[in-house]
Amino acid sequence: MKKLLIIGFFIISTLISNAQTDTSKVEQYCQVIATPRLLSNKVTIDIDFGDEKSFWRDNRLKTDGGALKKFNTIIDALNYMGREGWIFINAYPVHMGQTEIFHFAFKKLFTKSVLQ
Repeated sequence: MKKLLIIGFFIISTLISNAQTDTSKVEQYCQVIATPRLLSNKVTIDIDFGDEKSFWRDNRLKTDGGALKKFNTIIDALNYMGREGWIFINAYPVHMGQTEIFHFAFKKLFTKSVLQ
């Protein structure tokens, strides 16, 4: 009986000691989409992190206080992304009739343990 307890202790301690955090880096991407508002000089900013869109869940970007994050201009949104550590990759316009929608691609390095 004593031998079984000792063997069980060693097996459990071996399993626990192998539980290390993964520190390898993974690139994640996001996209900032700037759409002009109707009859206005302002734009609507949408940041797509690749999350699933749902009618029942609000995926909009919020401040630390829980209020909806609003941007004054496209540059304000791009500066925000830079402060958060995102690196600019590319920008391109998409023409939809008379409207021009701007897309900005960003990337950021994360550790695998943070993403899980």
